[in-house]
Amino acid sequence: MQRRLGGKYAGACKAVPYHNRPPLTSAIRTSFATFRAGEEPGRAKIHAMGSARKPVIVRKFSREWYAGYAGAAFGQDSSALEVLDQGGKVLTIGWETVKWVCYVRDFSSTADMSNPERLLQKRFAVRPRTSGLWLRMTLNDGDELEGIAANDRSLISGAGLLVTPPDTRSNTQRVYVPRQAIQTVEVVSLIGAGGQRRRTEPQPELFPAEPGQEL
Repeated sequence: MQRRLGGKYAGACKAVPYHNRPPLTSAIRTSFATFRAGEEPGRAKIHAMGSARKPVIVRKFSREWYAGYAGAAFGQDSSALEVLDQGGKVLTIGWETVKWVCYVRDFSSTADMSNPERLLQKRFAVRPRTSGLWLRMTLNDGDELEGIAANDRSLISGAGLLVTPPDTRSNTQRVYVPRQAIQTVEVVSLIGAGGQRRRTEPQPELFPAEPGQEL
């Protein structure tokens, strides 16, 4: 960690528990987060991406997976996720069994039965350039996943985390991880913090007036 970031980012991160649905308590637009145990976050819908339905691959902790179409916005007001499979059948999958939901380009990679999501790179090799919160999650099965999340209230009150994975050139474009699937989450860094504009120095005059003389 320290060798990777260096400088002011070295040793600044700490993993914190993220299971049993605890809410974040940090202020918005910060690169650090803590949790208040024993409280329930408000129900929140996850707005994934535009359009009515998107192709998704749902991975369960049992290593089973399903390919189909999910709505552009879904939440956890119900105990199950509904996915319309490629045959037109509605699949009902309990949220407690879901590891992640990958929004994919298409289903061409489903021929790879072991890794249809094509999540070959789960951690950033270098510091990302995309603006947002750089997160490192440890899931309940011990698997680690990094991604860039929006720096907004969804991190605090959302029913899960929607992140951009390290390699967007792969089949997976976004990954939604339910809150109960996350064991710990670590905010590695805040990338591209807004509102910090550089001060512009006044341009020097070419012919400054001498003392006591007005131009």
